[in-house]
Amino acid sequence: MAGFLVSGGWILTVAGAGATYFLAAIAAGLAVMGNAAASILNRKPRLTTAADRVTLIRAVLVACCAAATVPAMFGGTGPGMQVVVLGAAAFLLDAVDGAVARRFACVSPAGGRLDVQTDAALVLVLSCAAVPITGPWVLSIGVMWYAFVAAGWFRPQLKRTLPIKRLRKVIGAFQPFALLLALTPGVPGGISMAAVFLALVALVASFGRDVVELEQNHRKWTGRHSSTELVN
Repeated sequence: MAGFLVSGGWILTVAGAGATYFLAAIAAGLAVMGNAAASILNRKPRLTTAADRVTLIRAVLVACCAAATVPAMFGGTGPGMQVVVLGAAAFLLDAVDGAVARRFACVSPAGGRLDVQTDAALVLVLSCAAVPITGPWVLSIGVMWYAFVAAGWFRPQLKRTLPIKRLRKVIGAFQPFALLLALTPGVPGGISMAAVFLALVALVASFGRDVVELEQNHRKWTGRHSSTELVN
């Protein structure tokens, strides 16, 4: 939290954000950091690993990116290079925390959840920043993971763990890459739109496949459970 407040406040001051935008930007960053902090505080015991600390650095970068996005969006100036630089740094560090977790044998479900939440926050922030460039439809990329999580409240089987698949990881990594490409000044609009649209299509297909697989697994489990009850 302190790391974000210092760095985020400095970024906004240098950018000359007005008082209203400043407070809104800080609130956006605190929302990102609050989610990361809650992930740590809900652990029992409340311990962090070396990989978690790398992920928390990523969370600070994402929070700063969110803070820089707010005045750009509502001020009508569009995203600047600071959003691209902060987002790219958070994106590249995504490969580091996994490597650290494997190197120090500290892979854990809690660490995985923190990593996924940070990834989702980055994609949401970048999709918000891309609205002035591509249009509001790009927000569907940012909210899709949150919609999937919300659906799990009504369909508990969607909360089940799926086997790790390389294709899912590739599609997940392509989302921030495509958004950063669209946000980078000088990239032709046609290329930006094509990359973001492809990212959306791939994400819809990935989530759709996961939902179908989870529903099928649930029906299989229900069928076996029912058969066992009849036998008993």
